Amino acid sequence: MNKKSSFISEFKAIVFAVILSVVLIFPVQSVYARTPAEIRNQEELNISQDMSGQDLSGNDFVKLDLKGINFSESNLTGAVFNNSKLNGADFHGAQLNDALAYATDFEGADLRDVDFNGALLMESSFTDALIDGADFTDAVISRIQQKQLCSIASGTNSKTNEDTSYSLGC
Repeated sequence: MNKKSSFISEFKAIVFAVILSVVLIFPVQSVYARTPAEIRNQEELNISQDMSGQDLSGNDFVKLDLKGINFSESNLTGAVFNNSKLNGADFHGAQLNDALAYATDFEGADLRDVDFNGALLMESSFTDALIDGADFTDAVISRIQQKQLCSIASGTNSKTNEDTSYSLGC
């Protein structure tokens, strides 16, 4: 019995030494530590006050303070703005079709002539936003948002030729 337990102890020690050596020699690669989805590509965005006229399609702008940033005439197709602060941001003429902006604050933002076609805008705030000529065709918004936006809707989108009121279903 004593020989058997001695052999098991030695075996355990050898296995422990091998595992420890492997861990020390070959450290765990950063591949195993995945970056959370909400900050996936934000490091390389190089956000500045003037982001106008850029192709920013598919980028994630999640939980960011983007107050006053100029995104005018930018391609933001499929971009994600969940829980971001876009107060006073300029999106005039931007393409935000198929964008996702859940619980995003567009308070006072310039959304004139924006193409929101197919965008998901649930629980977002549009207080004092300028929406003249914005196209909300097939955008998903709550009934409360729809009523608020319909009360200020005017104009026709210059690219899609869609009337703002009609695109909101007013």
